[in-house]
Amino acid sequence: MEQWIEQLRKERDLPDEILIRLIARQGTDDVLFQAADAVRREHYGTDVFLRGLIEFTNICRNDCYYCGIRKSNRNTERYRLTEDEILACCDNGYAMGFRTFVLQGGEDPHNTDAVLCSIVDRIKTRFPDCAVTLSVGERSRSSYQALFDAGTDRYLLRHETATDAHYRKLHPTELHLENRKRCLYDLKEIGFQVGAGFMVGSPGQTERELVADLRFLQQLQPDMIGIGPFIPHHETPFAAERPGTLELTLRMLAILRLMFPYVLLPATTALGTISPIGRELGLKAGANVMMPNLTPNHARKQYDLYDNKICMDEEAGKCKLCQENRVRAVGYCVVCDRGDVRR
Repeated sequence: MEQWIEQLRKERDLPDEILIRLIARQGTDDVLFQAADAVRREHYGTDVFLRGLIEFTNICRNDCYYCGIRKSNRNTERYRLTEDEILACCDNGYAMGFRTFVLQGGEDPHNTDAVLCSIVDRIKTRFPDCAVTLSVGERSRSSYQALFDAGTDRYLLRHETATDAHYRKLHPTELHLENRKRCLYDLKEIGFQVGAGFMVGSPGQTERELVADLRFLQQLQPDMIGIGPFIPHHETPFAAERPGTLELTLRMLAILRLMFPYVLLPATTALGTISPIGRELGLKAGANVMMPNLTPNHARKQYDLYDNKICMDEEAGKCKLCQENRVRAVGYCVVCDRGDVRR
């Protein structure tokens, strides 16, 4: 295994069959994690960037089989933050030191270009030294261009899986992988810092699907890659499916760090949900981003993408302090600046 890891570190690639064997292997991953951590330190030192997350709507027109805020879930209380509420979250976050705000939400039909551009413009006018990231799903190229022109710096859109057959298992027929990929290439061509990513351990996924994800990311060359374990939600068709594992998620984080040394790689809330020290282990496996939650408590409880999501009732300042302590506890340095990608 050490030979494969060294080849991956130097050449940033391995043949498909070797990648499959590395992904599927049993036993300790200490050598892999140490190599990933060393590569991260070469590019980012011990810096871990904090982003202020604002989950501003749980209304969604889509019916993805894995998602707790899918439109068919009639047992969740829907909400949409007003512009003033979003700005208040940013005010709070800026006072705490955040210089990046991530606005994440379902594909809410209310969020037209005019609505989103107004929100972005107000944030950038009030906080010109901050980066604004949007994560609001699939849109037209002209829509993305309008958001970019309004001042949006980054856009996150997980591709979820890079193979069409697997995509079909996870999504209703009106959603298409081809369009998902089109969105990501449009975003990149327009000039956004682009984030893609996938679930680990989603229903029907094999090592070959994971290799296909890696190959797609090699083609796209995103600035950010967000991955996390699949965790079922009780109000979805996947309620009885097994969750993704901590071990495989950490292994994929490390492989991503070796293949994409420059990338911004979060240690996600989902990772912390499946293990009390999941985010710390993610940092030690090569991650370098964490996202404390600035969403008001009354809304945060309703943004339930999966069961048992942590930090649902934690006040924003406490959430930030908790994550700062976790970062420092494993030997890294908290950074609250824009934290742009270092290619």
